[in-house]
Amino acid sequence: MPTGLAQMSFGFPKKHNYSLSHWLQSVHGDALLDHRTTPELPQSVDIVIIGSGITGTLIAKNIVATWPEKKVIVLEARQFCSGATGRNTGHCKPDQWRGFKRYEGLFGTEQALKILQNEQQTWSDLVRYIRENEVDSAANANDIFESYKAAGGKVDNIKVTKDPMEAAKISGIKDAQACYAWSASTLHPWKLVAHIMRDNLRRGVNLQTNTLVTKITKSLRNDYRWIVQSERGQIECATVVYATNAYSSALEPSLRGLIVPTPHMCNKVIPPKTIQDRQGLENSYGVLLPKGDLFSINPRRNEGYPVLFGGSNPGQHELEKWLTENPDRCTDDGLLGFRSVTEAVQEFAEGQFKDWTYDPPDRTEAYKEAWSGIMGLSLDGVPFVGEVPGLASQWICAAYHGQYVKKAS
Repeated sequence: MPTGLAQMSFGFPKKHNYSLSHWLQSVHGDALLDHRTTPELPQSVDIVIIGSGITGTLIAKNIVATWPEKKVIVLEARQFCSGATGRNTGHCKPDQWRGFKRYEGLFGTEQALKILQNEQQTWSDLVRYIRENEVDSAANANDIFESYKAAGGKVDNIKVTKDPMEAAKISGIKDAQACYAWSASTLHPWKLVAHIMRDNLRRGVNLQTNTLVTKITKSLRNDYRWIVQSERGQIECATVVYATNAYSSALEPSLRGLIVPTPHMCNKVIPPKTIQDRQGLENSYGVLLPKGDLFSINPRRNEGYPVLFGGSNPGQHELEKWLTENPDRCTDDGLLGFRSVTEAVQEFAEGQFKDWTYDPPDRTEAYKEAWSGIMGLSLDGVPFVGEVPGLASQWICAAYHGQYVKKAS
């Protein structure tokens, strides 16, 4: 994205007419969606966390575990966990090696290895939490691979199949050239975060949904405190945490051009009866395409068997082009489909998966459901984590490039 356009791309969450993801539809009516711990906002707290997705919820969890005496409030602009966390495809797969060369070029070999090791550790911690707490979330390019292996990257947990015929047999994808298999998870992201937040509430965290934060200023009474202004009133605090991902640059002007909001599409597809009858898709997939595009595929076999398609599929390029012509739509998660994205999903499913064919009346219905979410992009491809430069006691954890679960947990 050109620098000038990135500087113009910022905005607050859309207040009305936003799309509902597969996950948000499935929890319609849950009281946590519109939860307010207290009828009114408190005048003063120790820590204000802005955002109730996986980042804000986990930060609250860690704060009350470390400093139980602290007064913590989580402010959410819309419904609980209705941003990026609640809008992905639920495919949680740590990058084992694919990003290695890019990270190595930017940060050096040692840091590149640490970034990928962090993803693996984050995923392992997430799975352990789900199992220990019985969370109802249903956790179930060869040259780069060789470079990563040569640099000392851990590869003994990756099963590699380089014979195209065998790779196609294992994956069920007709034109597969190789197959790299390792442990990953599929999950219901909203239910995971809700489980953690309910525990936070029992520990004294104050959650306020439908409370849009509009500005943060210095306290006039105390140089060491901040005033968090929202549409429902203001709160004085010692510490502010931006857990707002793509929307961070709307709140803090110094982040504009550094964290860029970008809409992304996900599609929910009803597979043909031929696939459902033989329970065809056994695993989740990250499918790398020749030009660097990617399909993330999550079959939801325990939810009526829809298949969720996300990732940077080839059709997203047209969406990106449209966004350069319509920069004011950079935070529009009301998109209910984008033709090129849906067509790319359709072409891949019908061209690559065996028996993926429909009778003509069923074909249009199968691909009609889609939703959008807003990704936060950084210039170097890795998140912002730490104190905001020049703003003492203001902290940020944002810009995950759509990889929020394995990088934010």
